[in-house]
Amino acid sequence: MYIAIIDYGAGNLRSVQKALQILGYQAVLTKDKTEILSAKGVILPGVGSFDAAIAELRKTSLENTIEEIIALNRPFLGICLGYQLLFESSDEGKQKGIAILQGKVKKFNFKGLPYENLAVPHMGWNRLLIKHPSPLFSGITSGSMVYFAHSFYPEPKDESVVSTTTDYGVEFASSVSRGNIFGLQFHPEKSGEVGLKILKNFARMTAGGEKYV
Repeated sequence: MYIAIIDYGAGNLRSVQKALQILGYQAVLTKDKTEILSAKGVILPGVGSFDAAIAELRKTSLENTIEEIIALNRPFLGICLGYQLLFESSDEGKQKGIAILQGKVKKFNFKGLPYENLAVPHMGWNRLLIKHPSPLFSGITSGSMVYFAHSFYPEPKDESVVSTTTDYGVEFASSVSRGNIFGLQFHPEKSGEVGLKILKNFARMTAGGEKYV
């Protein structure tokens, strides 16, 4: 049994793989469709630009593979850019997203607001406020700190998919859960014990140890 980490040339892939290996799970970096579809769970990490990432996924037919793995009801986790790609569009580019989830990715814009001196990108530790239960956050308390590095954030149309929010000038959806689909704007692999617990919860779902809600 292994977890597939989709290798589409984006950054931050090996750090996610290493975190899972520390937890004792087999994680494979791959762009092979058969290998991805044979995995018990799939992760789409990513650091980079929206348009370049979606173009690479389409060029290699990995967008279709992502849709297939989700249709097979396997646990699927998007991290940072991989989370944003699940939505319909982004202020960062002109390309259409995978559109598994409805909504748009927006850029932090504090111009003219009382807190316009807030730095963009949003870098560093911030709090998770739990809004809806999710097996991904089993054992995680509201207010836990995790690590962010981003200038854009998704705004889901359906508020019921929002698992956690985080306050940075605006209250944004820092994670989502819908069935077997999960997304994190923060980096669990850089978020200490809390992040490792979240990755462990995901890995347990791939082994049947946690159920979707």
